[in-house]
Parts: sequence; C-alpha cells; structure tokens
Amino acid sequence: MNYIRHLNAVFQQFSMDSRLNPTHISLYIALFQFWNIYRFPEVFFINREEVMSMAKIGSKATYHRCLTGLNDWKYIRYMPSHNPYKGSQVKMLKFGTSSGTTTGTSSDRTPGTTSEQAVEQALVSNINSNKHTTNLNKRGLPKNEKEVLDFFKNQRWPAKEAKKFFNHYSSIGWMTNGKLEIIDWHATAENWMIRDGEIKTEKTKNELSQKRDNLKTVKNKDYGQPL
Repeated sequence: MNYIRHLNAVFQQFSMDSRLNPTHISLYIALFQFWNIYRFPEVFFINREEVMSMAKIGSKATYHRCLTGLNDWKYIRYMPSHNPYKGSQVKMLKFGTSSGTTTGTSSDRTPGTTSEQAVEQALVSNINSNKHTTNLNKRGLPKNEKEVLDFFKNQRWPAKEAKKFFNHYSSIGWMTNGKLEIIDWHATAENWMIRDGEIKTEKTKNELSQKRDNLKTVKNKDYGQPL
C-alpha cells in the first residue's frame, strides 16, 4: 500500500472538492490513522468514541453527517452496524494510481522517483516497525491502577472516577462495544470524563428547571377556582 501516493492524491482531491469542510478532512485523517494502525486491511472496524476523539469532533450529529458525506462522495465506504456489540466497518477507497487503487508494487511507481522511495523507506522503517510498538507501550493499556490515578489527577479529576474507570474496563477486558480492543486508553479516559461531565450538566439543568417550575406564581390568581 503506497500511502504516500495515496495521501498526495487524496489531498489533491480535497483541494478541488468544494463540498468538504475542515471537519470532513479531520475525520478522514482520523480514519486513515486507524487504517494505518491496523496495517491497511481491506475493511476494518471503528469505534465512534475513539474516532471522534482522534478527529476532535464533539458532536455525534456532526460525526455522522461527515461520515455520511465521505461515503456519499466516494472517499470511503461506510458500513454501519445496528448491533451495539458489533462496531461499524469502514473501507478506505484507494487513490494514487490511474486505476484508482494503490498497491505499492514496483509496477505502480513512476520511474525516477528516488526521493519518494527514500522517504517511503524511512517511513516504512519508522512506522511499520517501530510505531506500532510505541503505540502499544504509550497509548495501549495502562500498566496498573496507579497510572490511571495519576492520569486522572493530572486532568484534575477525582480519584474516585479514576477507580471507577479502571474497575469498569478491567472487568470487561479493556474492550469497547464488547469486542474492540482499546488502542488508546488516554482517549477512552477522556471520553469517560466528557460523558460524566455531560451527565452532571444535564442533571443540574433538570434540577434547576424543576425549581423554576415550582416557584412560578401568577400575580392575579383566582382563588375562587378549585384546586
């Protein structure tokens, strides 16, 4: 898979496509990164929370709108799953050759592109050989509960939440959607914090709304009317 030529071609396509906005591009790059992590399979599973975190998308509606747009405009093929225990799938449509596919074989390369080959060899060495090991060591799973406690403390979150997070994911084997292994526990922890914050905010709004409703009075109340 000649990902250099693929990215060059897809970025060129982006520059000519007026339908795209920065969020579409950010989402595509996030999907490309997961494709890279999984070593460029034909089809791969995605986890919404992890992709949204990597793409820096905070709204589920925006996420689904951009994902649908990339699918409709033939950048990817999106295969949603309606099973909560089975993740959706994505197929990255390939760019970079006259046939519309990139295989990375010598027959696909333009003669004389020595600089491109040198860069590609360096990237292959650094990414395919070392990057996945680095990801597993730094972004995979926490070594122990203390590491989780330290991370939550640095984010100014209580130790109680750190223990809840660690116990929850330890009990389900550090998987999401029942079968997808967590590849970046920091991102998963940040999503945990976001969800907890949203729940608390919504609860506070509901409580304030109830108080306002209970305090409503009518100035010209007719006390002759039955209760």
